[in-house]
Amino acid sequence: MSHYPLFIAMAMLLIILPGPDTALVTQNTLTHSRKGGFRTALGISTGILIHTLAAVLGISAIIVKSAVLFSIFKYAGAVYLIYLGCMSLWSTRKKGATREEAPPYKGKSGFQQGFLTNLLNPKVAVFFLTFLPQFLDGGSNTFLQLLMMGLTYGVLTFAWFLMYIYLVDRINAWMKKPSTQQWIGGVSGLVLIGFGVKLVLEKRQ
Repeated sequence: MSHYPLFIAMAMLLIILPGPDTALVTQNTLTHSRKGGFRTALGISTGILIHTLAAVLGISAIIVKSAVLFSIFKYAGAVYLIYLGCMSLWSTRKKGATREEAPPYKGKSGFQQGFLTNLLNPKVAVFFLTFLPQFLDGGSNTFLQLLMMGLTYGVLTFAWFLMYIYLVDRINAWMKKPSTQQWIGGVSGLVLIGFGVKLVLEKRQ
């Protein structure tokens, strides 16, 4: 794979761009410390691996070409993002009114949120079908190349979020202030809702 180094460089640039995944990891790290952020990142990376398998097996192409399937995934993903955003805003408002500590962390919730947010986003499937093929070598096994690039993208995503979670946790003293948490929780909620609305308005390409 002669284009592999270029693929890694381009993938890292795309990974660090803020999106719904970043908003979700930030929110869960602030609310539930590193454990919550870690499980969310693991869920996101698992979603990426599922998209990778779907792409190499041709399932993503079927979803993208089918208006009905694409719409189902699009609206399901949008509703879930908006739901998470509304829950974040509601939680922020409730904590602001009662000054209660965050509830004990439930291990599955962060993983589930990260996994479903990524899995139900059909734009991720479109991304894999349009981005990865640009780095294929004509003389090599296409299946193995796509699989390797998808796995690499998942690992790079997880590695980036581990560093990001560590950074957020390091400045936790300031971030844990009630006023700061309310502000960030509100912003995260609005960002998630915004991405959900954006996903609804996205057109199939």
